[in-house]
Amino acid sequence: MKFWFLEKFSWRRLIMSFTGTAFLGVVVAFLRKSELGTDPWTCFVVGLARVFGISYGLMYPVIIGVLLIVVFFVDRHYIGIATVINLFLVGTVADGVKVLLDSSFSASSLWVKIVCLLVALVILCIASSLYITADLGVSSYDAIALIMSDKFPIQFRWCRITTDVLCTVVGFICLRDIWQTTIGIGTIITAFCMGPFTQFCCVHIAQPILRGKA
Repeated sequence: MKFWFLEKFSWRRLIMSFTGTAFLGVVVAFLRKSELGTDPWTCFVVGLARVFGISYGLMYPVIIGVLLIVVFFVDRHYIGIATVINLFLVGTVADGVKVLLDSSFSASSLWVKIVCLLVALVILCIASSLYITADLGVSSYDAIALIMSDKFPIQFRWCRITTDVLCTVVGFICLRDIWQTTIGIGTIITAFCMGPFTQFCCVHIAQPILRGKA
């Protein structure tokens, strides 16, 4: 008898999930480097990390871990191997790549900031498509909106917008004197505009990889 989190397991799915999750950490690093706005969840984590005086890499698994406990008791079928990978990998990769970027170049000019943002958005679409298509579980943050949609007569997109807005508001409060470096055009784009591009990557990149035709 398989556990619920092993029902769709395959090594190909695991590699896709691990790769996609690791590159989500790279996305966070480039978004933070651009200073043109991060995704709402990163804004939330960066804000709390500043309040508690610790790094993003340490704050991320703490918050994700707390949400994971909630998800486990409310609706554990959203938990999978990818959930655990997300817990330990994203924050570590994000901090490591951010240090590497900071030591490699300065993002003092606008065009460098824009390039960093564009790189982040491209990687985000590809990484998300790998992570989603692998279908080995979601992060505990993603699971919150899914559970809300299941429990209440509200479409998922509105549940996700609600959680994203709450994260952005909390991040703004925590970063009130330097909020411009974390909340901006990048926040708007990642929250509202990435769906179609991610879907394109799912169809043309991730799904062929999963079928072994890439």
